Amino acid sequence: MPMTIDEYAAWAASVAKVDEHPSNERLSYLGLGLAGESGEVADHIKKLLRDDWLDKAGLVEELGDVIYYWACLCAATGQQPSELLKASAAKIRRRISEAASR
Repeated sequence: MPMTIDEYAAWAASVAKVDEHPSNERLSYLGLGLAGESGEVADHIKKLLRDDWLDKAGLVEELGDVIYYWACLCAATGQQPSELLKASAAKIRRRISEAASR
């Protein structure tokens, strides 16, 4: 049975022992984890440009790590990932609409 993004976030938060009132240290750890894993994604893209070959399995694995830290940060800030994604889509649609009307 597929897992929803909100179910995944709840699971990730339980694994990482994250609640809605994390310490500054815990929040920093999660933010640095997200940045580090995003850097791993960027490294795969860099290697694609350098070697003209993409390690797709490696990239996908790193994307999973990115989403883990992202989901934990959602939990740490009291955000439902599905609501955050909905708000993000609305913001992007608004930007596209504004750019098209220029």
